[in-house]
Amino acid sequence: MGSDQTTAARAAARTVAPAAAPATAAPATWCPSGEALAPESVVLGVRSGSDGQVVYLADPVPASEVLGTLPQGIEPTRVLRFASHCVSACANRRGDDCSLVERVLTLPSATADTRAVPRCHLRTRCQWWQQSGVAACHRCPAVTTATFREDELATLVADPSTTPEQLAAWIADSA
Repeated sequence: MGSDQTTAARAAARTVAPAAAPATAAPATWCPSGEALAPESVVLGVRSGSDGQVVYLADPVPASEVLGTLPQGIEPTRVLRFASHCVSACANRRGDDCSLVERVLTLPSATADTRAVPRCHLRTRCQWWQQSGVAACHRCPAVTTATFREDELATLVADPSTTPEQLAAWIADSA
């Protein structure tokens, strides 16, 4: 194609209407405490050490590649944290916000929140980051997706009907 034809082809391409957006656009944000079995789910990190803090993976790994490798009888959320699309049908969703991160931020921090935030491949698309910024990143490693009946505080935090005020009252009563 000659240069005049190339220039004409480029000009014609610029005048063509853009392609229509896909009927189902991808969600804008991801949940850092997501569903392990969601089709798009990735492993965010691994629970590690005696305190069970999440150690984040440098790169996402599709959950579907990991779930089949866990020993039978091990609940995936007991050892892994997953990220998946933040969806409007989530019990923790309130309008455009996540009430779970609000409850998590109500909890007293075990360490000063002036430290560097952990490296996280999800941050640019994370609902918690977009909603609460660095405060959410400081608390995120301590969040567990699996709750156990004997851990009353974790059960309260996980319950979408619990308000930050109720959590604060429970913490004050337990002190």
